[in-house]
Amino acid sequence: MYPESRRADVVEDLHGHKIADPYRWLEDPDSDETRDWVRRQNEFSSAVLAKLPAREWFHQAMSAIVSRPRAGVPAYKAGWYFVSRNDGTKAQDTLYVAESLEELLAGGRVLIDPNELSEDGTDSLSSYSVSDDGRYVVYGISESGSDWNRLQLVDLTTGDELDDKITETKFSAATWLPDSSSYLYLYYPTTGLAEGTDTSKLSGAQLKLHRVGTPQADDELVLEFPENPQLVMFPKVSDDDRYVVVHIAEGTAHSNRLWFYPITTVNGRSSLGEPVKTIDEPVAETTFVRMAGGRAILSTDLDAPRRRLVSCLITDGPVVFEQVVPEGESQLQFALGAGDGLVTVSLDDALPVVELHALDGSNSRRIDVAGGALVGINAKPGVDEVFVGLSSLTAPVEASVVSATTGEVRRLPELVPTTSTDFVPPEITVTRASAPSKDGTPVPYFLVTRADLDYAEPRPTLLYGYGGFKVPLVPDYRPGWSAWLAAGGVLVLANLRGGGEFGSEWYDAGRLDRKQNVFDDFIGVAEELQRTGVTTAAQLAIHGRSNGGLLVGAVMTQRPELFAAALPCVGVMDLLRFHKFTIGAAWASDYGRPDDEADFRTALAYSPLHNLEPGTSYPPTLVMTADHDDRVVPLHSHKFTAALQHAQAGDNPVIARIEVDAGHGMGKPLAMVASEWADLLAFAAGYTGLRPTEA
Repeated sequence: MYPESRRADVVEDLHGHKIADPYRWLEDPDSDETRDWVRRQNEFSSAVLAKLPAREWFHQAMSAIVSRPRAGVPAYKAGWYFVSRNDGTKAQDTLYVAESLEELLAGGRVLIDPNELSEDGTDSLSSYSVSDDGRYVVYGISESGSDWNRLQLVDLTTGDELDDKITETKFSAATWLPDSSSYLYLYYPTTGLAEGTDTSKLSGAQLKLHRVGTPQADDELVLEFPENPQLVMFPKVSDDDRYVVVHIAEGTAHSNRLWFYPITTVNGRSSLGEPVKTIDEPVAETTFVRMAGGRAILSTDLDAPRRRLVSCLITDGPVVFEQVVPEGESQLQFALGAGDGLVTVSLDDALPVVELHALDGSNSRRIDVAGGALVGINAKPGVDEVFVGLSSLTAPVEASVVSATTGEVRRLPELVPTTSTDFVPPEITVTRASAPSKDGTPVPYFLVTRADLDYAEPRPTLLYGYGGFKVPLVPDYRPGWSAWLAAGGVLVLANLRGGGEFGSEWYDAGRLDRKQNVFDDFIGVAEELQRTGVTTAAQLAIHGRSNGGLLVGAVMTQRPELFAAALPCVGVMDLLRFHKFTIGAAWASDYGRPDDEADFRTALAYSPLHNLEPGTSYPPTLVMTADHDDRVVPLHSHKFTAALQHAQAGDNPVIARIEVDAGHGMGKPLAMVASEWADLLAFAAGYTGLRPTEA
């Protein structure tokens, strides 16, 4: 018997449709009834998870995996070198600083240790920014995985915290101005709101200027769009200190405006002039890279679905582009100024390629670094050192320093602490393949297996996907992959339309009224895996997070017989009300606007919550969310769990694992990461027939 979920008589008329919403009371996370429901669901899921035969094996494996020592990607900023490290015993990574790279490799000095900020290890470092004179660092702290951050000022030389804080910001790091005594950040006015306020109606982000030593209440307003609260701003100071370049986009849309604010610094005080609106019509995705004389080098997908580099004069439009690096066969991901030229990262069939270019785009050279995903790249005009970090499916980061002048690569294994762990990742084989979607479109995927096993017979398989927001899915490191592969399972990563692997056209084919293509792509891969004998319907588990949680929810309601287990995590499950909570309205780029009748009809056709049919046998399902997720709020998972438990026919369990004091995913302490992955993999193993001890 499932925990009781009260069904209320709530019905809305939306565009002529009577929409029942019996679990709307679960939208209030702070009510006593919701809290009691969460408690009872966790008790129920704990009892189910405790009976899984592989749970202890996966808990031990995951504890060993997250205990592996690791380091991040170094960065050079204002005469200092920085890197994050963890010897595997700390809940959160610690930020180290040194005056030279060799000193950093030898250990460096602890600058910020988030582990000292909370007893349970749930406070995490979200950002850090260094003033141009190397005197100050502003760092951001997230509590319990929240998108809301507080900014704290630190003296870089002494490490002492100064009495200067920003308490209301999110989706923002500090952007220092050249005077090294002021910085920009995003402010979201929420103080004083009445309880129950519809947060989708809030005034939007405000770009503010904070001067060190003054209270946040005195900060100067630089830019806001009260007529459109979904517009967000991302500032960057040009490398010649002449401009603050502001990228302006609507929510998660990729097309943007580009405004240049002239900077004037007089008597050690920087101020901003009126903006030069070089791009004021959001017809393409265009980002600032660096200055080249009096011209700005930009990355754009205008007339180039896979992006190219161009240059232009900084004038009020219309803008005229001159080509610097033409569009290639690969998808251009990033471009940065490096030394006297440029460094780019492209995706070649979803694998990263790093190249150096002269400032005019000539003399292009591919750099000898390899991996499944780019973890980070830190470069700066006028600085020869380019720091690159790449991961693989079983290794978190391999960092290198590259000369922007010669292209010489130096690996930096000494960054990683030398303490050991018992876990040795398995040798793996990665195969590239594709499957036909419903409309015949080839859908690429990575097929990953343990190198020493025989795959003549079908095996338990975990299929993972995302397919949205132009986010590329690449063979990157996730702690659970090593454990699943070590246990003898097959891992499949599907490159679905809606992602960012193959350019703007691939993305556009999987959003708005074409969103069903994403689900058809995922189903096509699942059918191909069964057709080719990789696995069977009784051995196939599907997994996805956030937009990928929506993916899992949609395909399990459309084709429940195709899967042995479903693992939707922090998913967007109510496509008719997502826009009414926190930043949900910003997702209109992919999901449309439910207040528009055409978008409503599209969303209703695939919304997981609204496509559950009572009396249907759905696969065993583990729904995962967190009580402090303020991005995809937990009501999505709560309502879907209650509705699925009500609809479920047969004995396949439907359980909800609701993490306490955690958010959407970032910043979780290591023990929490290990426990979540262990339960997820044990559930997948239990219902696909994977037996780790027999592999």
